[in-house]
Amino acid sequence: MFATAASANPAGTGLVISEAYVNGGSSGASFTNKFIELYNPTSSAISLAGDTLQYRAPTSTVVPSGSQVFALSGTVAAHGHFLIQLPSNGAGGESLPAPDLSTGGSINPGAGGGTLFIAASTSGVLPTDVTVIDKIGWGNSNSPEGTAATGNSVVLSYQRDAAGRDTDNNAADFQVATPTPQNAASDGGTAAVTVTNPGTQNAAVGAAIAPLTLSASGGAAPYTWTATGLPTGLAISSAGVVSGTPTSAAIASVMVTATDSTGASGSASFDFNVASESKVLPIAEIQGTNTDTSPYADKTVTTEGVVTAVYATGGFNGFFVQTGGAGGTEAEDATPGASDAIFVFGAVSAGQVSIGESVQVTGTVAEYQGLTEITFPTVTKLANALPPVKPLVIPWSHLATDAQKEAHEGELIAPQGDFTVADNYNANYYGSFTLAAGDGPLRQPTDAGAPGSAEAQAAVADNAARTVTLDDGASWNYSTSTYTGVPLPWLTQSNPVRVGSKVTFQQPLILDYRFSLWNLQPTQQVTDDGHAVATFSDTRAVNQQPATVGGNVHLATFNVQNYFPLTGEAYVAKGLGTCTYYTDRAGTRITVKTCTGPNKEAGPRGAANDASFQRQQAKIVTGINRLGASVVSLEEVENSAKFGQPRDTALAGLVDALNAAAGSNVWAYVPSPADDKLPPLSQQDVIRTAFIYKPADVALVGSSAVLTGDSGPGQPFSIARQPLAQAFKKAGAIDADAFLVVANHWKSKGSGTPLYDGDTEDTSSPAVNQGSYNATRVRQAQDTTAFAAQVAAGVGTDRIFLVGDFNAYTHEDPMRVLYDKGYTDLGSTLSPSEYTYGYNGLQGSLDHVLANPAARALVTGADVWQINAQEAVAYGYSRYNYNATMLFNGSEPFSASDHNPVVVGLNAPVTPPVPAWIASKVYNTGDKVSYKGATWQALWWTQNQTPGDPYGPWQEMASAADGTAIWTATRIFNTGDTVVYQGKKYVAQWWTRNEAPGKPNGPWKSVG
Repeated sequence: MFATAASANPAGTGLVISEAYVNGGSSGASFTNKFIELYNPTSSAISLAGDTLQYRAPTSTVVPSGSQVFALSGTVAAHGHFLIQLPSNGAGGESLPAPDLSTGGSINPGAGGGTLFIAASTSGVLPTDVTVIDKIGWGNSNSPEGTAATGNSVVLSYQRDAAGRDTDNNAADFQVATPTPQNAASDGGTAAVTVTNPGTQNAAVGAAIAPLTLSASGGAAPYTWTATGLPTGLAISSAGVVSGTPTSAAIASVMVTATDSTGASGSASFDFNVASESKVLPIAEIQGTNTDTSPYADKTVTTEGVVTAVYATGGFNGFFVQTGGAGGTEAEDATPGASDAIFVFGAVSAGQVSIGESVQVTGTVAEYQGLTEITFPTVTKLANALPPVKPLVIPWSHLATDAQKEAHEGELIAPQGDFTVADNYNANYYGSFTLAAGDGPLRQPTDAGAPGSAEAQAAVADNAARTVTLDDGASWNYSTSTYTGVPLPWLTQSNPVRVGSKVTFQQPLILDYRFSLWNLQPTQQVTDDGHAVATFSDTRAVNQQPATVGGNVHLATFNVQNYFPLTGEAYVAKGLGTCTYYTDRAGTRITVKTCTGPNKEAGPRGAANDASFQRQQAKIVTGINRLGASVVSLEEVENSAKFGQPRDTALAGLVDALNAAAGSNVWAYVPSPADDKLPPLSQQDVIRTAFIYKPADVALVGSSAVLTGDSGPGQPFSIARQPLAQAFKKAGAIDADAFLVVANHWKSKGSGTPLYDGDTEDTSSPAVNQGSYNATRVRQAQDTTAFAAQVAAGVGTDRIFLVGDFNAYTHEDPMRVLYDKGYTDLGSTLSPSEYTYGYNGLQGSLDHVLANPAARALVTGADVWQINAQEAVAYGYSRYNYNATMLFNGSEPFSASDHNPVVVGLNAPVTPPVPAWIASKVYNTGDKVSYKGATWQALWWTQNQTPGDPYGPWQEMASAADGTAIWTATRIFNTGDTVVYQGKKYVAQWWTRNEAPGKPNGPWKSVG
């Protein structure tokens, strides 16, 4: 039975496309490859011989041709499925079940729309042709059946119902659901014999072809091979190897057939083009001058060159070839504006060549994702070697633009000048790094200058000019189950490759364009630490401890990234809610993905179980104990009150762990305010800020305070953690020496429902982008400074530090509010080349320690301790056992979190202690004593006279934070003296004692 042309077929009497997945290989994809699944709803097998699978772009009006037409082969069993593997967008997702047929590089539909169809034709036809058996149009397709289907994504495919119902309306017939690819074997039968189509082959008269080995699957091996239509001079062996030397020019339509041991067979058809003469084109001519598109696209060409890189493994499936003798300096470039190299795509050919060999290549020119390549190649090794290729020697500044790079696409290059690792996030996934040409990483524009400023715009331009990727010569995704058992390239315990590391290239590389990025590719896949390709400076050694910051007290901030002793599994075990998890390569739970209570309330966010939590805590404890701080503001600590425990339970546990590791009671924590001094629990987040401190270094002054009354619906802190304030003094100092520290964790930059106008992210340019919720953070800045001033006045100090994770880069609007209030950012001022956070390959500081003028006067130094933001995520507890290479080390502080700590040194004041009053001692005018917590000064000679008598020999001395005298009944004030009394200031009009300000006709005049 053969397939018949399309018509509405609700009864299921003809072959249909039962599923289409068009997002394969994209980031987050379910499967690495796209696919089409066919279904035979009839009771008889349907042969695909003579049929083609075709694709037409969504707005195209022409007949598909070339790689958009693929000859089908095989048979779809009765009531059976048939899985056809299509190309991939990248390395995302799992491998498909064994496909019944693969199109190789042909038939590559776009996710946004198009039309896929099966036609009873060996050549391209319109999707409206009478030979079309079935088709699906999706997205903005201009030729669907009825209305186009919609809704596909990286995790959703288009699917018919199980019966294959076909009403000729794609929107009605296809629903989106999780992809469920089914091959012939999935139906319980034996897979039909399926021949893998080798694609169009190219050869030249008189040139022996590289042997073409055919392959098949299904049925009962072994197979016996036959062929019809082979060009004269070529033959096929019974084992399926085509070889020989063509003797005449032809465009031959070849059909190869594999017959299994039972007599069942399958066929595939392809073209074999034999050129009458081998006109060898220079590679530069094929590439074209001052263009990113070859003038020979879709044409068959022959060229010669030296193999400079081979990717027989890793997924690139090809090799680079470059004109013999090309390369060297710019002055030696004989083809300015045109590249002398090109990529040859072909897995078989890649396995047959070696670096340094001289070859002739015949094939079809194609543009694949911006890379010019020769496809369906026939490769012949030259008897006489071409001159060797010389690596290109060129300053990177001469490759700053896409056009400058395009002129050297695929060429062998010896990178010149300094290069610095700018991002290592993808090392955990694809074995690649973002590099910055020069001696420093790339910068967040709004960390370099105010939004929209010349400095911010310059940072954008600088980032674009200096960016290039160092890849591993492979497309594998090491986070997928297929490759988690393969050791990561580059990264080892002794080779962490951190942001900021200097790169030393040990050999030339290929300037490659792939995945919409310019890349430096090694000349073959990297399968070890890559030391033969590039080495990286060790920046961990200088960060074993923070830099020296001076002072007698050290103040720090440390984001501990979801420190939750209540793990996901414990949360579930207590009956508090349900959780989903991220797992390692063995399926063991490592971290929480989501935890939700019965009323949709948020649950814990950190470790999945105690084993994972112990690993997380080990790094945090190591980091804090090495910090050398006297006071540490912590962000992202579990708010235990949200889970029915005392609020400080998690915090107390961390202090216990710190002291256990330190070997004594070094640390203590600042208790939370009483419940009635806190926002309602419903207005608190599951994470909170907190303080820990060393009692040997500092003492508490008063109790902690949390901003209240600002967390109700529509208020700034309804979507963020409220500020926490605590006053400290140097151990042994008096309360008047106190300084106030306010811990902060403002609203993040992630998208969501805006709270105020100005909260929507401005994506018009990186130079102005401050993320989402910028207006909210501005209001949080305003309210935080008011809160800090209020608490400081109550304590009696004018020394204020604002610390924590502000989720605002150094020059963004919320920070400018603080600067306008007189605060100085100590990190960017005293440690300007170090940053606390990395995002999308750009460095900047979200974490800050700021000081008002009185606090700034105490500061002796600052350091951004670079232990976290520079690390590859692979070293963190959250990626434990994600790969065969074990990178986690709990004895080190590195990768304890995603934010770097900031530590500041200060010379905290210590007023000399005043001796206690002794009744029997003689005191003279001016002597000072302490009595009942107050300081007293003798007005004349005295003995055995208790301080406190309003007319006695002692006057009580007290001052406000700004140095103004506080009125006390026993103190003598003279004309012009200024005092503070009940929050107001007064000036004395004449000599006075024991006369309180505020009385009519008294000695005091109000001055505000």
